[in-house]
Amino acid sequence: MGHSGCRWCGAELYAELVDLGMSPLCETFLTADQLNQAERFYPLRVFICDRCFLVQMPQYVSPEDIFSAEYSYFSSYSDSWLRHAKKFADGMVARLQLSPSSQVVEIGSNDGYLLQYFAERRIPVLGVEPAEGVARAAEGKGVPTIKRFFNRRTASELVEAGLRADLLVANNVVPHVPQLADFIEGVRVILKPAGVLSMEFPYVLRLLAGNQFDTIYHEHLSYFSFHAVERMLAAHHMAVFDVEELRSHGGSLRLYACHAGDRSKPMSDRVSMLRGEEGAAGVTTLQYYASFKKRVRDVKHQLLEFLIKAKRAGKSMAGYGAPGKGNTLLNYCGIRTDFLDYLVDRNPVKHHKYTPGTHIPIHPVETIGATKPDYLLILPWNLTEEITQQMAYIREWGGRFVVPIPTVQVIP
Repeated sequence: MGHSGCRWCGAELYAELVDLGMSPLCETFLTADQLNQAERFYPLRVFICDRCFLVQMPQYVSPEDIFSAEYSYFSSYSDSWLRHAKKFADGMVARLQLSPSSQVVEIGSNDGYLLQYFAERRIPVLGVEPAEGVARAAEGKGVPTIKRFFNRRTASELVEAGLRADLLVANNVVPHVPQLADFIEGVRVILKPAGVLSMEFPYVLRLLAGNQFDTIYHEHLSYFSFHAVERMLAAHHMAVFDVEELRSHGGSLRLYACHAGDRSKPMSDRVSMLRGEEGAAGVTTLQYYASFKKRVRDVKHQLLEFLIKAKRAGKSMAGYGAPGKGNTLLNYCGIRTDFLDYLVDRNPVKHHKYTPGTHIPIHPVETIGATKPDYLLILPWNLTEEITQQMAYIREWGGRFVVPIPTVQVIP
């Protein structure tokens, strides 16, 4: 098979969750002159470890290649995401009684979208972010940021410089980490004795239940159950004391952990409840994962049937949003300008560029009012509410929204 063993326990991987064929890197949008060049495609195959039940993709691409200067995901272009960040910051300040003598550190701090809300209250913050463009944007917001990958070595250097965290935030970063043990050991090292780790990640049970195959892409190396994360933290003498389910990214877990010996954090009932739910669902059995492949194929067939029928009826179609996950969907389904005339996106960095692999042009949102498409396919379906409100005016010419996931729906 030519790939190494499980990223966590080293067991050989042979149980396949899904194979989405070959895809280019999902955040590398192309300029017009790049359309005449070859593109690199990598496999999108996901496996389940039958020993520790970590759902994972072999590392087909190095993180350095992904999070390069061109990496174009800026958190601050979604209003709902900023509200989510502010609410979290307010909640943590209250819950942990953070003050100007505390220290907040965020791993994968992106453009400072979250730390800015702690900094506003004069709480010392530090971001750790390897992608240069977004790290520069954070500095511009007054969020001090070091341009590094987080691991045991980075953590030890910060501790030697006298910096340890009262609150360590790792939101949507651990799925990107190739060496999980090195990362989690870094977390243990940098956390103060009574410090708290708050970690958010897309929840694999929601991915499976909601057919969210488009959230599978090369940046996302691992897809976590609560069981898998709790085991990893325990191996590094850390304990989860609270957990909540969030609606963000199609369904995420946010968990709170501390050093295993820290008796000051009461254990929430939600931890044992979730443990029980996962046990009952069978997350540590291979049959739990077995039906996903067929359901993914069904969504592809449904979507193509809808698009072909609409095209035959002479309808025009555009797409809203050019999120990374949209590129998984477009490439796996083989959707190009034969179906979608163009995409629009609020992020000006993506304007006048083209989607990787499928070469669909990306325009400013105003293009929709100018061309009045019959259908608007919403690619960031997790923001459907926000988008249908913002774009409600397409109904003036009878335009309709289409959502591809979990099954194809035309919004009446």
